[in-house]
Amino acid sequence: MKPTLLVLAAGMGSRYGGLKQMDGLGPHEETIIDYSIYDAVNAGFGKVVYIVREYFLAQFQETVARKYGNVKCLDGTPLEFVFVTQELYKIPERFTLSPDRQKPWGTAHAVLMAREVIHEPFVVINGDDFYGRDSFRIAGDWCRAHETSRGTYAIVGFELDNTLSESGGVSRGICHYDEQGHLTSVVEHHNVMIESDGVLRGDNNVSGEHVVLNAKDLCSMNMWCFTPDYFEKSAVIFERFLDENISELKKEFYIPYAIDCMIKDGSGNCDVLATPSRWFGVTFKEDRPGVVARLAALVEEGVYPSPLY
Repeated sequence: MKPTLLVLAAGMGSRYGGLKQMDGLGPHEETIIDYSIYDAVNAGFGKVVYIVREYFLAQFQETVARKYGNVKCLDGTPLEFVFVTQELYKIPERFTLSPDRQKPWGTAHAVLMAREVIHEPFVVINGDDFYGRDSFRIAGDWCRAHETSRGTYAIVGFELDNTLSESGGVSRGICHYDEQGHLTSVVEHHNVMIESDGVLRGDNNVSGEHVVLNAKDLCSMNMWCFTPDYFEKSAVIFERFLDENISELKKEFYIPYAIDCMIKDGSGNCDVLATPSRWFGVTFKEDRPGVVARLAALVEEGVYPSPLY
């Protein structure tokens, strides 16, 4: 079984200042998505599904055809690509979309857009985050071990100090889990950074307090492992979400919210998988030079070939 990689690439980087998913950062203008696909292929994945917006669909399709036309899976078969669009109007027919809403419905809504094209275990990632090859290996192994499972999902957790930005405070969801390694909650923290006294702190979104954080706590970087039954459960939760929020202009349907609902009603559980990989990405426009330098260093160390494709 070859897992599928689902790439969330519909968002525009408001803080970064442009369509950061298409920004060439590697030594030969490779994008972060290019490195994710390279790592996924080498971890045994067989298909890539892009979630994009309709207005730049053609740009993505042209880029994929040019870059990956000759990429093969580990078994020698061509790597498959599928494109799906996320738009505000793509909600169940019984709901009426507010004409004033402009904000997308969120990451869990984006995943639902792929319901008709994914029928095997799959891994969700952000298009603008670098996750590292160990993370894809861990996620791919989990998917193969859960090919026939239902109601069991997973989140790949990164050590908090492996996810910080040198350009400012970041928002991170810290994972809480039980003795069996099952997720119990993801608590959002804002303005997470190492402060001038050398201590890591952030604002707890639940308590509102500015708290000291453990650098080795696992946090979510939106890398999830799902089996196909997730779609059915998530679709039901989305309808409940819309029943309560269809008139709200800014409420979003996020993956952690959907998973939390499943945990609370007993319809699903979520394994927490620790990765040793170091995350990096272009959260801020000022992050770009550092990302370029890190990718160049990985090429110099022989982790990646150059050019990548």
